[in-house]
Amino acid sequence: MTKNNTSTGSGKTAARIQEKRQMKAQEKAQNHQPMLRALVWYKEEDYETLLTIFDDVKLLPRTFADWFARAEEKRIELETAGDQVIKVFIDPETFPEWCASKNLPKDAKSRSQLALEVVQANNFSL
Repeated sequence: MTKNNTSTGSGKTAARIQEKRQMKAQEKAQNHQPMLRALVWYKEEDYETLLTIFDDVKLLPRTFADWFARAEEKRIELETAGDQVIKVFIDPETFPEWCASKNLPKDAKSRSQLALEVVQANNFSL
């Protein structure tokens, strides 16, 4: 008496699903208009200081290594989609001054706004 190998069928199904996903991703990439993306970035030596400055510190990873892993994942995702990424480093000395001058909180939205302004001010383009 032989056993039927039921995993073979499910293996083929999984392979077909994976193939369909890859085809959709390729189609999406082909139809994607490349964009310039400003990403907020931190230097390892500034990370602990920045955590004492930000109003939304609870939303950020506790360690630079954890933050960096997430940020690199996002950067790779954007570049794989065909976008150009510009890293905008947040300086612990100038960021609070910039926020105060614009009457903004020191949070993620403000960090993103600063990154966008830096890219626009430097006339970066694709």
